[in-house]
Amino acid sequence: MTSRIPRDSRLRLVRPRPLAAAPRAVNQRHPRRAAPRPPEGTPAPAELAGMARTGLAGAVRVARWADAALGPGRDGATADGKATLSEATAERAAADLGLSPAQIRADWDTARLAGLVEVHGDDARPGWRLRAWDRDDSAVLRGWVALFDAWSLACPEPEAHEPAAVAEVVSAMPQVLSFLQLSAGPVPVEQLLDLLQQRVTELRTERCEVSYEPGTGRPAGSPAPAEPAPAEAPLAPLLDWALRALASVGALTYGAGQATLTPLGSWAVWVKLEQICVAAQSPAGNIEQSAEDMLRGCAQLRPNAARAEYRAWLAARPVGSAVTELIHAARGDDALLRGLAFEALRVVGAPAEPEVRAVVDEPALRPYALLWLAEHDGVDPEDAHEALTREEATWLWVDTAAAVADHGEAPMLVRHLESAVQPTVPQLLDEVRAVGHPRTVQVLVALAAAHPDPALAKAVRRAAFQVHTGR
Repeated sequence: MTSRIPRDSRLRLVRPRPLAAAPRAVNQRHPRRAAPRPPEGTPAPAELAGMARTGLAGAVRVARWADAALGPGRDGATADGKATLSEATAERAAADLGLSPAQIRADWDTARLAGLVEVHGDDARPGWRLRAWDRDDSAVLRGWVALFDAWSLACPEPEAHEPAAVAEVVSAMPQVLSFLQLSAGPVPVEQLLDLLQQRVTELRTERCEVSYEPGTGRPAGSPAPAEPAPAEAPLAPLLDWALRALASVGALTYGAGQATLTPLGSWAVWVKLEQICVAAQSPAGNIEQSAEDMLRGCAQLRPNAARAEYRAWLAARPVGSAVTELIHAARGDDALLRGLAFEALRVVGAPAEPEVRAVVDEPALRPYALLWLAEHDGVDPEDAHEALTREEATWLWVDTAAAVADHGEAPMLVRHLESAVQPTVPQLLDEVRAVGHPRTVQVLVALAAAHPDPALAKAVRRAAFQVHTGR
């Protein structure tokens, strides 16, 4: 989960690849390898999903309330277009659900971070995970992992500390969590503090900064202050904050001077270490499946194999109804299915043109439709991205990143940076924040968790926090 290889921390992007290739990135996977077995004693996925459902019950309750009360044509979730609940909406939800407004706000934030609810302007709608919550353990576990990745947003950070120090602790916590996972039991906080101090020193050394003496907060070799510092270990309050935040999302238990990973937390750290997917779906029997199930089955296939499945599926049904069904699947909340649906429509070709043109004005489908139409009109796929405005290309980058975050592996999300049209990461973050995609926070949190460069990850986390708080 960490690397000691020196790296250039300047916030740059490599030369971007054409964005036309981005929707295909998710199913361009490396050859499969046998999935490693989880550590002995790890609960079965169904049991883990049950734990996640219990821990996120409050968030699910608020998300379902929002689905019923804040959908299109009803009163908006916010008065200013931000994703935070307005006072009136929070009080209304509190009255309907028998909770306090403060609890409603906490559950609402959790639901957003777990991808259970999405906000579009003043409207809230359920995320695809909420739709699958009761029947799909994989969706539940992915929702919990999204919350786990966003632990630093789940609990307000200490105001008395510099943002740089907070970012260092966030960057160092994966190693602390790895140690907890390997320990497989309670670990004294003093031991975790020593490890945290060592990792923070390593991060500073990698950036060629002045090293700090452990526990003092001052540069090595500098004279001691005349008066003792109020806090011998300035990282201790930040470690306390990090452990409390991780406990709040259900990743660990914290108390009596020690911390222990929960079964969910241990499993999630193991998944991160092994870089495997939570679940894989079999492509068998796709020809008789609905468009959505067929696309999910094809998600694990290489492009050529997937196109063969699309052809077989299309051959078994009238082209008109097949196109309609694919468009309907593309309108769903799963970004992976959106990209794959338009790949299947490329196999359909000319008969799909009228319906593709008909969805150009739908914001969620517009970038995909414009790329499809450009390629249909004879534009080279490598140049089709020129049909998009900068804003549309940025929206598509976030949507594709959401698909990778939901269904891909961490290195794939890091490589997805290459497909951005922006020449630098700061420009990308500025435009991603402005584009208003409902999955922006989750994408940025997942990217920050996956990226090995501490400086870049810090900038991405800051952007995620600003979007999350509406700043």
